[in-house]
Amino acid sequence: MSLRRWFTQLLAPEPSPARRDFLRNAATLSAAVAIPQLASAAPRARRRRHWGMVIDLDRCSGCNACGVACRQENNIPTYGPDPTFDGARPEWMSMLWQEPERADALPSLLPLPCMHCADPPCVKVCPVGATYKDPDGFTMQVWDRCIGCRYCMVACPYSRRSFNWTEPAWTPLELQMLNPDVATRPRGVVEKCTFCHHRVRKLQEEAALAGREPTDAECQRLPACAQACPANAITFGDLDDPDSRVAKLSGSPRAFRLLEHLGTEPSVYYLKKDRG
Repeated sequence: MSLRRWFTQLLAPEPSPARRDFLRNAATLSAAVAIPQLASAAPRARRRRHWGMVIDLDRCSGCNACGVACRQENNIPTYGPDPTFDGARPEWMSMLWQEPERADALPSLLPLPCMHCADPPCVKVCPVGATYKDPDGFTMQVWDRCIGCRYCMVACPYSRRSFNWTEPAWTPLELQMLNPDVATRPRGVVEKCTFCHHRVRKLQEEAALAGREPTDAECQRLPACAQACPANAITFGDLDDPDSRVAKLSGSPRAFRLLEHLGTEPSVYYLKKDRG
């Protein structure tokens, strides 16, 4: 026997057959225990959804509580009474004046968020990919990537995008009221309604930690506009879930979508009034 082999065996002697069998069985047992633990620790695949909204015009009173709540929740800047910005103030939820269909009827207001189209024209024209389609149906905007060309504003048939003409200015009191979950936007970028994406994401994360999916009841009043509506005229949820309230309402005989003939496939449905 060579000196090298003798020295190697001295430092690391080969185990006996019984010891080899013990080590082999121990390794097999460890793997059998570890694999199920790894499988249980692996995150569950989250079901994709098609988030959408139904607005019941029979319930809506035009109080604009949805617009006020949206502005507060999403840190939408205001330019005050300066007439320079008339018609150009950022708005994520607008109230569209609608003339009555009958001569003796009163005019009505139409709540108008982003339509989050399935085939959004705004995404197609953005030269830098600042606006994109989320797998869950959101039409999102990356403010830090936006170059302010405003092609998306021109392409949007619903005029649902706003441009920041000046750097937002906040008073000390307003700074304390800003929502830390939503980033403020700088001068020279476009912004829009996100269906309160941050709230949706938070609910999904909390549900995932609890090992479950968000319930339809948790989603119905999730966006700030829906939560603030005193008449419960706005319903939010998964349009792909046939059991969800929003899906059932979207199939109502009163349901319609704006400019549906353009093929944009809006994710916002309206319910016609039952009364004049």
